[in-house]
Amino acid sequence: MKRTAPLSVAVAVSLAAGVLCTAGPASARDGSGPRHAGRDLYGTKAPYAPQEKANHYQSPPRGFRPVFTENVARHGSRAMSDGKDGEAVLALLSRADQQDALTGLGEDLGPQVRSLLDAAKALGYGNLSARGAREHRRTALRMEQRLPSLFEKIAAEHEPVLVETSGVARAVASADAFTGGLVSGDPALAGLIGAPVTDKNLLYFHKQPQNADYQAYLAGDPGLAAVLAELDADPRTAEAAHRVVARLFRDEFAATLPAADQVSFARSLHQLFAAAPDLDVEAPDVDLSRFLAPRDAQWFAYLDDAEEFYQKGPAFSGRTITYRMAGVLLDDLLAQAAAKADGSSDKGAVLRFTHAEEIEPLAALMGLHGSTEPAAPGEPYSYPNNPWRGAEVSPMAANIQWDLYADTPSDGRPATHLVRMLYNERETGFKPSCKPVSRGSHFYDLDELKRCLGHA
Repeated sequence: MKRTAPLSVAVAVSLAAGVLCTAGPASARDGSGPRHAGRDLYGTKAPYAPQEKANHYQSPPRGFRPVFTENVARHGSRAMSDGKDGEAVLALLSRADQQDALTGLGEDLGPQVRSLLDAAKALGYGNLSARGAREHRRTALRMEQRLPSLFEKIAAEHEPVLVETSGVARAVASADAFTGGLVSGDPALAGLIGAPVTDKNLLYFHKQPQNADYQAYLAGDPGLAAVLAELDADPRTAEAAHRVVARLFRDEFAATLPAADQVSFARSLHQLFAAAPDLDVEAPDVDLSRFLAPRDAQWFAYLDDAEEFYQKGPAFSGRTITYRMAGVLLDDLLAQAAAKADGSSDKGAVLRFTHAEEIEPLAALMGLHGSTEPAAPGEPYSYPNNPWRGAEVSPMAANIQWDLYADTPSDGRPATHLVRMLYNERETGFKPSCKPVSRGSHFYDLDELKRCLGHA
């Protein structure tokens, strides 16, 4: 949950010089990203874009064919969780309007925010958007196109497809969109895909009683509170907020706003800015990029990324509280692959739909690209010193996919099983302690993964 009313920026807490320098905006990798700005301006609200083209994937070793696939996917693009940010922005705009204190740009903002809120209310706060459904349908079709022989086998041998969700409406809707995409690609799969099964311990573990220690960490860990307060108090936050306010309000009115109120307003506006592309079907005429200069959007996206990093990602060096709970999900990935390999499972695929609170810890636990580096003592997370980016680690519809391959020995020995991992559809190596079948390969022996991915 984003903090839209940060601690007073008047608190004087200094950071090491240069620690929080912002990076320039990165371009979207394809046309499916947000309009008018780089994906890193949107953090974990960035709409989904596949990270590799299918013709760039490695071929499996000779004699191996796909026999099973499984994934873990975040729900797709959605409406914001509630209307609080929009209401806060509209309240200040209304107050200024009554005093004839809006700039021309400021006068344009209110109708845009109202349109966005109306679209979110009509859809239902927190619910999957049309864009989110499209993200999952297209991801499913690309999965089929990558593994045509597997899905032909699933249909021909009537192998069941297990679908599991957190039970939250947007995750269930994402599962429905994904499986609908599979069926549109191959109607023969229709009778093999089971109704979604809710498993909160697996796919909503951050809220379960067994993880009360994690919930206590979020609520009152001194180290977490201190580093977030330190980031909030950086003078550049107040400077960015003042620039935002100065674009929208006349000088006399802006001068009456305390620094903390300016920051709160600017952060709420950034939350709306980041949410708007996810509702581009429901609110096609809304474009908030005019109201935030890229440098200011970048700064507030950085603050959001820092919060995600410390609450759900690699966090503090020497501590595992934010990600060890994802062990249940890693165990299930290994168990489902092993069951297929040893013949105790007849499933053709296992599809799981969850949330950023599960994807980010799993990425950190597995040491996936971008999630390998916790913050060192005395060196708060920043873009220059850490590769973690919300838009890359856990955008909307983020996904981790394992494909299981087997050979067919002619000498009577047991089949060998290999796993290839895709992370947001990019071939991705397992952590360095896992050894691939050959140098530079993205294929790993399943027994090797059981060894190297073990965890306490």
